[in-house]
Amino acid sequence: MDFQAGILQDGSPMESLEKQLICPICLEMFSKPVVILPCQHNLCRKCANDVFQAANPYWQSRGSLISGGRFRCPSCRHEVLLDRHGVYGLQRNLLVENIIDIYKQECSSRPLKKGEHPMCKEHEDERINIYCVTCEVPTCSMCKVFGAHKDCEVAPLQTVFQGQKTELNNCISMLVAGNDRIQTIISQLEDSCQSTEENSEAAKRELCARFDALAALLEEKKAELLQRISQEQADKTSFIQSLICQYKEQLERSSRLVETAIQAAEETGGAAFLMGTGTHTSMLSLPRIVEASKGGRLDKIEQGYESMDAFSVSLDHLTEAVHALDFDPADEDEEYFDGEEEEVEE
Repeated sequence: MDFQAGILQDGSPMESLEKQLICPICLEMFSKPVVILPCQHNLCRKCANDVFQAANPYWQSRGSLISGGRFRCPSCRHEVLLDRHGVYGLQRNLLVENIIDIYKQECSSRPLKKGEHPMCKEHEDERINIYCVTCEVPTCSMCKVFGAHKDCEVAPLQTVFQGQKTELNNCISMLVAGNDRIQTIISQLEDSCQSTEENSEAAKRELCARFDALAALLEEKKAELLQRISQEQADKTSFIQSLICQYKEQLERSSRLVETAIQAAEETGGAAFLMGTGTHTSMLSLPRIVEASKGGRLDKIEQGYESMDAFSVSLDHLTEAVHALDFDPADEDEEYFDGEEEEVEE
C-alpha cells in the first residue's frame, strides 16, 4: 500500500500510467476497451468499430448473416479476421477498465495545483479558460475584458477543445481507413503481378507445346516423303541392276560366239567349212551368229529415267505462313478480324 501511495503521489508515474491508458485512435482514455487478438493491443470499442466499418463498408451490423471482415490493428498493423459479430465479438479488457476507474478516482480526489494549469502570460493569476476564435489562440477572461482580445470573438475553451479533438479523431479514423484501403490495393496489385507471372509462364508452356507439336508433325512428314524417295530409288536401281545383269549375260554369250566364229573363219577346207565337219565349225551355227550380230532385243531405260525431279517440294508458302505467325487478336478486335478471315476464305 505504501508503494502504491508513493506512485499515486508522484506526478511522473501518473503521467506514464495515463499514456498507457490512452486510445491510439481518439487519443483519449479507453472507453470499453477491447483486446485485439493475438497482438494484445487495446482500443476503445467505438473507435475499433469505426475503423472496422470504414475498412469493411459492406458489413452491416452485429448479428448480420454477412460474414465478418478483416481488421488491421492501428498500433502494430497486425491483421486479424473477425467473425460475423465484428468488433463486438472481441473480448473486453476488464483489467484495463478497472485501472481506468481507479485512475479517475485518484485524479478527482487530488487538488489541482496552480502549476498544473496553463496560466496567462499577461495576467499571471488568471488561468487560460477561453479560446479566441478571431486570433485562433487560447487566452484568459481578463484578456477578453480588458486586454488584446476585447474586440475578438471568443468561445469556451472546452467546447473548442472537444470540437477540434472530435475533428482530429475523425481525421485519424479516415487516415486509418485510407491506409487499409491502400494496403488492400497493394495486396491486389501484388496478386495481379503474381497472376501475370503465372499466366505468362502458362502461355510460354502452351506456345512451346504447340511449336513442339508442329515440329513433330514436320519431322513425321519429312520421314514420310524421305521414305517415298527411298522407295522410288530402290525400284529404279533394282530395275537398272536387272538390266545390267541381262546385258552382261548377253555380252558373255556374244563373246563366246565371236571366239568360235574367229576359229571357224580360220578353216581352210571349203567343203568341211560348209558341211560343218571341221574342227570348229561343228559347234558353230551360222544363223546364230547372224542373229547375234544384229544386236540384242533387251529392255532399255528412257531418257531422264534417273531423274528425281518429281520429288521436289516447295516450302515457300509454309515459310511465309511461319513468318506470318502471330498471337490471336484481342477480344475487342474480334469482329474486325473475323470479317477479314471470311474475306480470305472467300
